[in-house]
Amino acid sequence: MTETILMPAGRLDTAAAPAFEREMIAATAAGGSRLLIDLANLAYVSSAGLRVFLVAAKRLRAEGGRIALCGLQPQVAEVFDISGFAAIVPVYADRQAALAALR
Repeated sequence: MTETILMPAGRLDTAAAPAFEREMIAATAAGGSRLLIDLANLAYVSSAGLRVFLVAAKRLRAEGGRIALCGLQPQVAEVFDISGFAAIVPVYADRQAALAALR
């Protein structure tokens, strides 16, 4: 079974979240039960962006799949920590660790 890797870039806010959510839904609908989201190029995440990660995590868990995030920039990691999302969605330091966790 292979992993689907997505790499959002820039800002994941109210304007960008719907398109990224559609991309994640399409990836999981195509049989991707293991989703790796590499956030190395993501500079900002809002509550709308966090909701997208939560929707993906719930959807994958319900279908027996798994999700992993990696590469969080310091400002994005801070939002994940403050909001408690780091405890909800598995976060790894780098892509290699995230891939190992999904296998």
